[in-house]
Amino acid sequence: MDMEQNQSEIIDHFIKQASVAASNASALASIITEATSHPLLFAFSEILALPNVLQLDSSENSVYLDMLQLFAHGTWSDYKSNAGRLPQLVPEQILKLKQLTVLTMADTYKVLPYDQLMQELDVTNVRELEDFLINECMYAGIVRGKLDQLQRCFEVQVAAGRDLRPAQLGNMIHTLSNWLSTSENLLVTIQEKIKWADSMGEIDKKHRKDVEEKVEEVKKSLFKKLLTVSRQTSTLGAMGRSALNLVE
Repeated sequence: MDMEQNQSEIIDHFIKQASVAASNASALASIITEATSHPLLFAFSEILALPNVLQLDSSENSVYLDMLQLFAHGTWSDYKSNAGRLPQLVPEQILKLKQLTVLTMADTYKVLPYDQLMQELDVTNVRELEDFLINECMYAGIVRGKLDQLQRCFEVQVAAGRDLRPAQLGNMIHTLSNWLSTSENLLVTIQEKIKWADSMGEIDKKHRKDVEEKVEEVKKSLFKKLLTVSRQTSTLGAMGRSALNLVE
């Protein structure tokens, strides 16, 4: 939660700076460089969406818009492939782009082989890689996981999300729509089961009441029969005594 709050505050800071810069392309280029160098900022889509930032596309500083797009969606490998048409990165930006590269990989796979990480990050040995993952990723709070030296891999538990590409937004909306539809169907099923359970409870109550009424009827019937037998026994006893008196 603290990280999200810090991100929001930092983004607001750069949005205000960009608003003040208005259409000053040089000032916007400087703001983009500062934002992509900031050690605590890992989301850039809100800055990228600013109209005056997008207008850089038609200016002599358009490469800074390309750089901002790289930090929003790209990786260290993407930079190396396009370094000739992008501004040269300062050390803080290189570190940031490598951190973002780990987040991209962690979003795709939950087990990251050391060999793949070293290739993507231009790291030459395992010790350097593990130091980077611990000090620059886990301590920075952007990813949490476990280093497995035996299997030579990094097991990702939780990772911060990156900015969505425009093409990814439609897929996410589609996924959320499917999830909503599934949730609604599940809710209907649960409600039907609740109604069924309630009806079974009512049936059980009625059945119990019927049984209790039948038990009462049997009790009454038995009582009547016992009463009748008792009267018959009394009558027979009286008749027996009368016969004895006659004999005497």
